[in-house]
Amino acid sequence: MGGHEIRRARPEDYDELIGVVDDWWGRAVTHNLPRMFLDHFHRTSLIASDDAGISGFLIGFGSPADADAAYIHFVAVRPDARKSGLGRTLYDEFFTIVRADGRKLVSAITSPSNYTSIDFHRSLGFTVTGPVANYNGPGRALITFERVL
Repeated sequence: MGGHEIRRARPEDYDELIGVVDDWWGRAVTHNLPRMFLDHFHRTSLIASDDAGISGFLIGFGSPADADAAYIHFVAVRPDARKSGLGRTLYDEFFTIVRADGRKLVSAITSPSNYTSIDFHRSLGFTVTGPVANYNGPGRALITFERVL
């Protein structure tokens, strides 16, 4: 995958990520990425970079409640790095990390209108369910993804 270096995230990456994520998503999403994710789950989160700086990231962690499960909370790829295979590479690297921790199932969620995410997760072998009514409270239907490792 040309020119992208992948490394584990560090807590000090937070300020740079939060500074670009709204632009990359094209809307306000910083509220979905509190600092605590980089403070507490950096060991299982990933940062990709190239000559232009950070090109993508994945925030994920092993479930504290279920030793077999892992969760991908947030993924973003810089617009000019999309369609390069970077997202798939970030997921594959996360699968490697959590598999080494004994995890057997990875899950994630998205909004029903995020067709790009739904198609992407299907292409990676995730089972897609939903929309699941009231998933995140009254009136908050979401699509759920699960993949057995």
